[in-house]
Amino acid sequence: MNAHAISAIIRKDLKVVSQNKGVMLPIIILPLILFVILPWVVTLMPFLGDVFGITVDDLNKVQDLINRMGAGVQQELAGYDQYQVFVVYFLVYVMAPFFMIIPLMVSSVIAADSFAGEKERKTMEALLYTPTTDRELFIAKLLSGWLAALAVALVGFVLYAIMANAAGWSQIGRIFFPNTMWLVLISWVVPALPGLGLGVMVLVSSRAQGFQDANQIGSVVVLPVVFLAIGQVSGAMSLSVPLVFLLGLVIWLLDGLLIWLGSRSFKRGRMLGA
Repeated sequence: MNAHAISAIIRKDLKVVSQNKGVMLPIIILPLILFVILPWVVTLMPFLGDVFGITVDDLNKVQDLINRMGAGVQQELAGYDQYQVFVVYFLVYVMAPFFMIIPLMVSSVIAADSFAGEKERKTMEALLYTPTTDRELFIAKLLSGWLAALAVALVGFVLYAIMANAAGWSQIGRIFFPNTMWLVLISWVVPALPGLGLGVMVLVSSRAQGFQDANQIGSVVVLPVVFLAIGQVSGAMSLSVPLVFLLGLVIWLLDGLLIWLGSRSFKRGRMLGA
C-alpha cells in the first residue's frame, strides 16, 4: 500500500476543505454555538425565567422527568437542588445526543466535498489518474474525513468541558463534567460516528453532480441522532453507560457494512462516467 500517496491525498483534501467557506462555516459555527454559547445560556435560564419563559412548574417537570429515568441518573443527580438539577441534566444528558451530531456533520460535509466537490471543481479526472489503486484512493478519501471529524469532535469536547464547568461553577461549586457516560461516549461512540457519515456519503456523493446535491441528500444521516435527542428530552429514554456502549457497537457494525458496500461500488471508471 502506497502510504505516501495516501497521505498526500489526505493533505490535499484537508487543504481544499480549509479554503472552502461553504464547508468551513458550518464546521465552525455549529460547534461554537453548542460548545461555547449554549452552556452559558442553559446556566442562566432558570434565573432569567421571564426572558426564557422558564417557570417553577417547568423546573418541577424536569424533576418529574428525572424521577422516571434510570437509577444511575437519579443517583448522580441526588443531592442537587432544583436549579442544579436543571443545569446538570441539560449540560450532561440533553447535550450528549447533540454533541454526536458534530462528527457526523463534519465527516458528511467533508465527504460530500471530497467526491462530489471534485466533480464540481473539475479536478476529479486528474485525481483518478494519480498513481494509486482504487483501494488506496478510497482509503485516503475516508481517512481525510475521519481524521478531520475526530479532530473537531475532540477539540470541541475539551472546549465544551471547560465551558460547561465554568458556566456551572457558580451553581454547582465543583467540576461535574464529564461523567462516566460521557467518557464512554467520547472514547467509543464518537470515533465510530464519522464512519457512519462517511459510509453514507461515499455511496451518495460519488453519484451526485455537485457538493450541494450530495450534502443535502446525505444530511439524512443525522436524523437518527435527532430522534435520539428527542427521546432524551422527552424522557422516552435516558442515556446510560450500557446504552451508550451498545449504541457504539451498533454504529461500528454499521460502519463496517457501509464501508464494505462503498469499497465495492468505488470504481474509477464508474466515477469518470458519472
